[in-house]
Amino acid sequence: MSPAASPSAPPSPSSRPARTSHRLDWRVRFGVLALIWGFSFLFIKVGTEGFAPFQVTFGRLLFGTAVLAVAMAVKRDRLPRGARVWGHLTVAAFLLNALPFSLFAYAELTIPSTLAGICNATTPLWGMLLSLVALSEDRPTRVRAAGLGIGFIGVLTVLGAWQGFSGLDVTGTVLALLASFSYAVGWIYVRRTLSDTGVSHLSLAGSQVGLATLQLAVVTPLFTSMPESVEVVPLLAVIALGALGTGYAMLLQYGVVAEVGPTTAAMVTYFIPVIATAAGVAVLDEQLAWNTPVGAVIVLAGAALTQTRASRRTAPPSRVSTPRRGWGSPLRGRVGTQDGTLVGASAPLHLPASPVRRTRGAGPGPEARAGHTATETHP
Repeated sequence: MSPAASPSAPPSPSSRPARTSHRLDWRVRFGVLALIWGFSFLFIKVGTEGFAPFQVTFGRLLFGTAVLAVAMAVKRDRLPRGARVWGHLTVAAFLLNALPFSLFAYAELTIPSTLAGICNATTPLWGMLLSLVALSEDRPTRVRAAGLGIGFIGVLTVLGAWQGFSGLDVTGTVLALLASFSYAVGWIYVRRTLSDTGVSHLSLAGSQVGLATLQLAVVTPLFTSMPESVEVVPLLAVIALGALGTGYAMLLQYGVVAEVGPTTAAMVTYFIPVIATAAGVAVLDEQLAWNTPVGAVIVLAGAALTQTRASRRTAPPSRVSTPRRGWGSPLRGRVGTQDGTLVGASAPLHLPASPVRRTRGAGPGPEARAGHTATETHP
């Protein structure tokens, strides 16, 4: 996430020392961000022990919205204007927040939090696959194509395909993979529809999470009933999931991206499944077969390869053309990306260069950021 102080660009180098002199070192904030997003899967698991999945999702969105609303009030940010912007934000809220959060909550009814965290790491793979379909002018390199294949081999390793997926809850696993797929779809949608709005990233992010909260407020009473009793530990887990994992983590991401850039901030992606696995084993005593960590390493290696960029070659003098604004080039003030990086709903995500339409009145995540949304590549 990028700071909301300027809707068009991160702070200039000359202004950063004054704004960051009293902050913790960015490495500390980076580590805290990785821990929060890594532990989110544990919080989901604990929350579902006392609440229905939709209630867990509604709670995390509600507390996340509260944190972002306070941040907006402190910075005196205004809400976005225009029906078109709010329409796109509504779709983004569904794809990057309401849907994937709910899918992960339902998935963790039957699968361990460790597996959910690893499924979340497949988001860059889905993004790469979707870019081949949705972006006709995208030209993937051999390395990135190989990364896609390696990543899905890792998924099959995690799932134990050679054993016929023995002992695996297929429904829960499919739901977790669909949640990651939803993040990828949401990021592409955000990139194409919510750029150059002229509204601060914090305002867009807070509005999006708020809309997702309203969506769950409508859905939750239709499919759940009030719990007969409220247990303290699941309630605290939901509060932590929302206030930390959906609210505070987005603010942390804003600062890290602004201070060190999206490329370095994107590295948080590779720590999330490691922390999620360690938390599930250490705190929840979840069992871990050998193929789970081995497959996770393969998935992360494949995901890393899909995020590599082809080296830029200098165009011949006779073919000098006007630079295009694409996913691989910097665009001041765009939402959801910065220097080609989608940040957020569970983690940042680099997407390949491609032409981008200038938006009509409006300009992720996943849920995003340097920019805008949550989601929250986050979990």
